[in-house]
Amino acid sequence: MSEALPRGRFIAFEGGEGAGKSTQALKLAEALRARSIKVDVTREPGGTPGAEAIRSLLLDPPGKDSSNGWSLKAEALLFAAARADHVEHRIIPALESGTWVICDRFIDSSRAYQGGAGGLGDQAILDLHQFGSDGLRPDLTILLDVGADQLGQRLIERDGGEADAIGGRSAAYHQKVAARFSMLAQSNPQGFTVIDGSGSPDEVHEAVMMAINATLGVEKR
Repeated sequence: MSEALPRGRFIAFEGGEGAGKSTQALKLAEALRARSIKVDVTREPGGTPGAEAIRSLLLDPPGKDSSNGWSLKAEALLFAAARADHVEHRIIPALESGTWVICDRFIDSSRAYQGGAGGLGDQAILDLHQFGSDGLRPDLTILLDVGADQLGQRLIERDGGEADAIGGRSAAYHQKVAARFSMLAQSNPQGFTVIDGSGSPDEVHEAVMMAINATLGVEKR
């Protein structure tokens, strides 16, 4: 009788718009694969056909031109629905097969954006997550911390002034998001590692690898 494969590890990158999450997720995946670790890189909202369809609705909502996009409650429900599909059809199967999953955003983005900046409250978001995704948490959440001025410049370079429905919200909204991320990390130091994301991609990656080794036991090479 063959032995069951060891469960994969689940790592999420969090942070504000332009913090470098996607870049660091890809660099981490490359480093892990070089160590013969099977890796699946995914994102939220998205990651499955159903969740990608919901992503399109969230980032380009119907009625946005007349300021009649999704209400905050509807937005939170859509994120939870996308995450439930993502968890059931991609994340859990990958972890059970021994694959490490690296996700660009997960539940803490909903807690920071809809729960914090959106004013819906943390418990409402956690209740949706418990119902839709059985309360799944990453083994490690890496929060990339970048100053507001630098984030603004990065977004101009990345988007050319064209932002999606959430990225294009006011500076005050995104400041609330950043404050909530910081609060979440401070309240759960075992689950979060906060990394200064203001350096070059390689400098940030070096810090990420040190955190992965310290927390999950992957040696830096």
